[in-house]
Amino acid sequence: MIVREHFNKELHQLQDEILRMGSEVEENLLIAVDALMKRDFNRSQLIIEADRWVNDLQLSLTMDSLTLIATQQPTASDLRLLASVMNIAGELERIHDYVKGIGRISLMIGEDPIPSGLTDNFPEMAEISKNMLHRSLAAFIERDVGLAKEIILDDDKVDRLFYDGLKKMSEAFSQSLANFEKFNQLGWANHNLERSADRVCNICEWAVYTATGKFEEFV
Repeated sequence: MIVREHFNKELHQLQDEILRMGSEVEENLLIAVDALMKRDFNRSQLIIEADRWVNDLQLSLTMDSLTLIATQQPTASDLRLLASVMNIAGELERIHDYVKGIGRISLMIGEDPIPSGLTDNFPEMAEISKNMLHRSLAAFIERDVGLAKEIILDDDKVDRLFYDGLKKMSEAFSQSLANFEKFNQLGWANHNLERSADRVCNICEWAVYTATGKFEEFV
């Protein structure tokens, strides 16, 4: 009984760490976009540097999960949880890679002004993705299958904003070939935001798997 209580404590700690990691990624997603919009190079640099902490935590969560598998006697539901912890940590690390990419794009653009209208969708895309991520982790912790599947619908909103931004950038490029590099960089920022929402959908898949033992692909 004592051994099982200790094991349960370790499992709860892993889930708490996932929430801590997710909170950092959520916050940095909004900061990265705001720094890009406001040409705040100091904050863009801080976002890039924060990626090391995220990477370290992802590795720590993976190694701690593997250690529990190797040293304890996990049940089938325990194994599902540990597999989900490792994969969700991986998805959070990849989302933060996109966040870091936005920070780098901000620095690459430098002092040059951003053409009007091309980044108008970015704050809304970031806010939707941030809210999706927050709810996806709640769905994982609470084993809420309905919530996990509901979140997937918001990915369509991000996709629409992505394609709208892509259209604007294509039109701007056709009118100003000299700004190709800048439009290309902003296009990657647009892409990073869209992919962040896709990664949240992957987290929802693992939330459902944790609760049901069945893996369903949503995107």
